Amino acid sequence: MAGAREKGEEGKMAASPHEAWLLENGNIKLLSKEMRYSSAARTAHNMSSSSLRKKSDRSLVSKVRVGFLRAFLGNLQEVLLGTKLSLLFLAIPLAIIAKYRNYASAWVFALSLLGLTPLAERVSFLTEQIAFYTGPTVGGLLNATCGNATELIISILALLQHKVDVVKYSLLGSILSNLLLVLGTSLFCGGIANISKEQNFDRKQADVNSMLLLLGLLCHVLPLMFKFAGKSPELTAVGTLQLSRASCIVMLIAYIAYLVFQLWTHRQFFEADEGDEDDDVASDDESPVIGFWGGFIWLVLMTGVVALLSEYVVATIEAASDSWGLSVSFISVILLPIVGNAAEHAGAIIFAFKNKLDISLGVALGSATQIALFVVPLSVIVAWIIGINMDLDLNLLETSALALSILVTAFTLQDGTSHYIKGLVLLLCYVIIGACFFVFREPLNSNDLGLTASHGQGMMRV
Repeated sequence: MAGAREKGEEGKMAASPHEAWLLENGNIKLLSKEMRYSSAARTAHNMSSSSLRKKSDRSLVSKVRVGFLRAFLGNLQEVLLGTKLSLLFLAIPLAIIAKYRNYASAWVFALSLLGLTPLAERVSFLTEQIAFYTGPTVGGLLNATCGNATELIISILALLQHKVDVVKYSLLGSILSNLLLVLGTSLFCGGIANISKEQNFDRKQADVNSMLLLLGLLCHVLPLMFKFAGKSPELTAVGTLQLSRASCIVMLIAYIAYLVFQLWTHRQFFEADEGDEDDDVASDDESPVIGFWGGFIWLVLMTGVVALLSEYVVATIEAASDSWGLSVSFISVILLPIVGNAAEHAGAIIFAFKNKLDISLGVALGSATQIALFVVPLSVIVAWIIGINMDLDLNLLETSALALSILVTAFTLQDGTSHYIKGLVLLLCYVIIGACFFVFREPLNSNDLGLTASHGQGMMRV
């Protein structure tokens, strides 16, 4: 008996501090090390987000004698203080106070955007924690669903307020920012930081994502061409709407096939390389720091806060546009994606500095593909369900920007190598597209007035 007790004590000492704390507080059984490393917690998105995390000191929390209170305070510390962006959490109560004290809408909009920045990273963290307990399949599906939760929530709330053009602009901006801004900055910074090294990446993942993005582009180009080819405006509007809805079903089928390809049949294409990871990141990812039910409850709460701030953003975007003298198109295409995904984007750039371009590409291309083939068609389907006529016609300017961005990105990644000039070209493409939407202000004035027409005809007059 004494020998068994000594072995048990040695096992506890051999366990990591996080694992010992979890076992002490009665959390459910952990997955094996092999299952953890093959789980969805090791995707590029999660590894990118992990670069912004920091270890929490549990010394004070461990002194609390009440087990439930100790577990609650430990989870609270991990969720709120386990990120380098924790200071931005202060923007959340400030946004709520500004809203209910009737402060200027521009302040509510700005504070809400800042509050969404750490929330997006925390949602990724919590899905990773849950993935430790659910295994690779369920965890991968959870990541695929919650990976762009902010964009999806903003889109649904904007649709409920009949702001179809805000939905289209924000989703277009998310795709453009991932393809040009995030990927461009990653390639540029990685090329400068590793100027004496040859930078290579696995083309397989890039080829798959490029193919799917081209499919999504086709589904946007055909409704646009259909509108110009038709002779009767009424019949063309109906046909454009019907074609868009059919295309969305096709896109969702392609996305499901993409998930099967990514999570089952060809998972090796998308697994992030852990070879030279930093010790901090590796130790954080080896074991969960929050129990299953704790992670689930916190994920629900965080999603609720994201929905609240997203509602503030949608409700105040026009007032912020008037106050700042910027068009809604510029705010939606440029500002919303930059601020909303800042945490994920920063992680991609950090790994590019470390010459880990596969992770950076996984973040940028993976997010763009998820938005193009999942969030966009799902938004059209939701609009269809609630009786709003939203189609895939982005009009000539927006569709051209999307098409050229996808083509430039595909050409940039075709040879499997990278240097800083490729990143610079992508960044300059993003700058000129941003300047285009900054200058093109006239459609904003008719945007709000044209919501009724957009509702009736299923088109966005931009």
